[in-house]
Amino acid sequence: MNNELNIYYDEEGDFIEFNIGEYAEGYFKNIGEGVFERVDKKTNKITGIAIHGFRNRTKGLKGAKVSLPIKFELSASA
Repeated sequence: MNNELNIYYDEEGDFIEFNIGEYAEGYFKNIGEGVFERVDKKTNKITGIAIHGFRNRTKGLKGAKVSLPIKFELSASA
């Protein structure tokens, strides 16, 4: 498994996803306010996070800092 951070952005749907490592079969768990955890179906570990409405959340920002309604920690398993 690679431990690289992968970023996918769907401009039309205004949806961004951050995922660590190779994509494995999994599902999204809604944790509120348009934020989702990506959970690996086999290990039940969180491998990523997705944000709906990303463009609206970052409108007018001059830097890359974005506040989210949750705190989370991502890690890659060996």
